[in-house]
Amino acid sequence: MNNGSTTDNPILKLFGIQYPIIQAGMVWASGWRLASAVSNAGGLGLLGAGSMYPEVLKMHIQKCRAATDKPFGVNVPLMYPGIEELFRIIIEEKVPIVFTSAGNPNTWTGRLKEHGISVVHVVSSSRFARKAQDAGCDAVVAEGFEAGGHNGREETTTMVLVPAVCAAVSIPVIAAGGIAKGRQMLAAMVLGADGVQIGSRFVCTPEASSHMDFKQAVIRAEEGDTLLAMKKLVPVRLLKNDFAERVHAADKSGASEEELKQLLGRARAKKGMFEGDLTEGELEIGQVSALIREIKPAAEVLQEIREEYEKAVVKLRS
Repeated sequence: MNNGSTTDNPILKLFGIQYPIIQAGMVWASGWRLASAVSNAGGLGLLGAGSMYPEVLKMHIQKCRAATDKPFGVNVPLMYPGIEELFRIIIEEKVPIVFTSAGNPNTWTGRLKEHGISVVHVVSSSRFARKAQDAGCDAVVAEGFEAGGHNGREETTTMVLVPAVCAAVSIPVIAAGGIAKGRQMLAAMVLGADGVQIGSRFVCTPEASSHMDFKQAVIRAEEGDTLLAMKKLVPVRLLKNDFAERVHAADKSGASEEELKQLLGRARAKKGMFEGDLTEGELEIGQVSALIREIKPAAEVLQEIREEYEKAVVKLRS
């Protein structure tokens, strides 16, 4: 196991950060305020480009750079249209780190690395992890079925996925899905991960750009209040509401991809997470929302995770 507080950790070396804690680049939540706050606290902040037009991304990159002198990166879901422009901005602005997800890592990894950019790809299986390694990625995120947002069809839990991916590749592995506490971070490191990526916990911070009503809904969530939906399209974990239940019912009744696309409509995620429509919006969040009970600054969240991790290490040794 790599100790998260020592400099021999490959994630610390790769990104030039103090703690192996990465804030996920979540749509409608991860703007420059959140990313810079996490980076300033010693983790790695990521801008969520999935909900940004190119010029908006450019503005967030520039504001993030002005707000922190620490490393930060951009997360780009490859499934969205117009990513060529997003990558053009990323290269022009000399962003040092890019996380890609929901697509083929072969498409962009080589070009990004030609510009000196470290590339990490999010995977849901050992097979995809090997493909990311073969594509030249510097690390992978092994994201389990518990995670919020877009997810793998395999439904492999983090507890199973992390050691499987660690056995499959020689590049560093970052664990994600169901992690919000220091004890969970330690569990991931014991399973072989070199660091963790955390999304849902950072949604419930003042710096996250998600709507306050969505944040309050997350801290009210209990076990079983999320579901994995839209497996015929791109699987996504949602907080249960009227929209999510309709999608689930359509899935169960055998609705076609086209029917699901019509039900999804446009800008559902923006409506829910950014505008605060808790009935008709798409509310992407992980199962770990059941453990989140308060909104607190990102720096405090990171410190809390780190301190609980260190106490858990001491407890194990004793």
